[in-house]
Amino acid sequence: MILVPGGRGQLGHDLAALSSDVRALSSSDLDVTAVSAADLAGASAVINCAAYTAVDAAETDEDRAFAVNAVGPGLLAEACASLGIPLIHVSTDYVFSGDGTRPYEPSDPVGPKSAYGRTKLEGERRVLEAGGYVVRTAWVYGVQGSNFVKTMAALESTRPSLSVVDDQVGSPTWSHDLAAGLLELASVLPSTRLLHATGGGETTWFRFAQAIFEELGADPSRVHPCTTADFSRRAPRPAYSVLSGAVWEAAGLRPLPHWRSALAEAFKAGVVAPRTGAAPLE
Repeated sequence: MILVPGGRGQLGHDLAALSSDVRALSSSDLDVTAVSAADLAGASAVINCAAYTAVDAAETDEDRAFAVNAVGPGLLAEACASLGIPLIHVSTDYVFSGDGTRPYEPSDPVGPKSAYGRTKLEGERRVLEAGGYVVRTAWVYGVQGSNFVKTMAALESTRPSLSVVDDQVGSPTWSHDLAAGLLELASVLPSTRLLHATGGGETTWFRFAQAIFEELGADPSRVHPCTTADFSRRAPRPAYSVLSGAVWEAAGLRPLPHWRSALAEAFKAGVVAPRTGAAPLE
C-alpha cells in the first residue's frame, strides 16, 4: 500500500484514481508535522503531497510553512528510513531563483527568492539526507481543487477580456500525468534521488491562458499580455522556471506528455465542467 499524505488535493486525487494500491490521506488523517514510524505501518512506500502552498501568505507565515514544508518531510523521511520503505517527496520550481535562460537541471544551483521556496528547499535537504527521493514539478493543475485552468475558465465566462502575465515562463503540468510518473518512479526506484518532472515544452501564463480559451471554444484574442510588474504580489514569482527532464529520462522513466496535448486531454477528462452556449472560435 502506498500512503499519500496530503492526498486530498489535485495530485493525491489522481494518484488514488490511477492505483487501487494508493491510500490518500488528509491532514486530519495524518499530520506530517508530528508523524512517526507507527503512522506508516503497513505501507510499501510513501508519496508526500502534503505542502503549505499559499505562496503569498508564507511571506508572513513562514513558521507554519516551514513546519509543513520542511519539518514534516524530514520526519516522514526519517520514519520511512527506519522502516526501510521509499519516500517520494514532491517539491517545486520555486527553489530556483528564476533568473535562468535554459531549463534547470536538478544539479543546478538553487536560490529561492520567497519564503515558500526557502521552506521547500529545506524540506528537500532533509528528505535527501535521509535517503528519500525528491521530485520537483511546476505549474500543476488537475480536476480536484482550485488551479489556474479553473480560474481562467471562470473568468472567461464572466469577463469580456482579461490580462495575463507574459514574462513568466514555465511548463504546465497536468496532475494526472505527474501522478502516473510518480507511480512509475515508485515501481522503478532508480539510483538517482533528485529529479524533475513537468509537462513537456514551455510557455508563458499568457499563452497558457490563450490555450485554455481555445479548449473552452472561446476567442483567445480576448486574453491580453501584461507584465509581472502590472500585478502587485507579496511573494516574488520566478521569471523562468522551466525544469529539464533529462535526468528523469536517463533514470529510465517515461517523459511526461507535452503541456499542450496534456491540456486537451485534461479537458476531455473534465478538468473544467462542460458548459453550453460558448461562442465558437472564428
